[in-house]
Amino acid sequence: MDLVLIHGMGRTPVSMMLLRRRLRRAGHNPILFGYYPAFEGLQHATARLVKLIERHVDTRCYALVGHSLGTVIIRAALAHLENQAPSACFFLAPPMVAGKAAKFFSRFWLYRLLTGEMGQLLATDAFMSTLPMPSVPTRIYAGVAGLRRAWLPFGMEANDFILSVSEATSRFEAEVLKVPSSHTYIMHSKLVFNDMANILDTVAGVPPPH
Repeated sequence: MDLVLIHGMGRTPVSMMLLRRRLRRAGHNPILFGYYPAFEGLQHATARLVKLIERHVDTRCYALVGHSLGTVIIRAALAHLENQAPSACFFLAPPMVAGKAAKFFSRFWLYRLLTGEMGQLLATDAFMSTLPMPSVPTRIYAGVAGLRRAWLPFGMEANDFILSVSEATSRFEAEVLKVPSSHTYIMHSKLVFNDMANILDTVAGVPPPH
């Protein structure tokens, strides 16, 4: 089964290499998609993703896997994939709302320089609230390895150092698997991979082992 893997902000496709290797060993065909927040806007990255899917993916049955900002690009692309919709989506530490961290860092020029338009959009409530969710089965993985202290920004709420669980899940708690990982490295979690592999077998119609 074809899978498109989309990395998060501040990372590169290299960050998805371990997950790609695991998925390939499980019999799938993972394809890496890279983007450059400092040099391109969301519309441009979305158009490139759609073009990659149209040209290189078997759209009869495929899945999209996004980490952090990668999930925003997926959600922005959904309107352009109505006739080629994925069979499943996997969201790793997705910002489902404009999070505290994005709002805080968006005030600084270095953040704006390195993350461009997409970094600013992550901090914008009005934009984040308009992004659609996939109409296909979608699994959300929320990290819970962050520190919990009353004096820290997230207080005692479970978090992955960048997003609280509520920011990564919003109203979609039924589709969530909480993972003892940080935001940056959640794609390396064996728990995430095993869960993805089981769901992909179901989507692809692979019979369970006897």
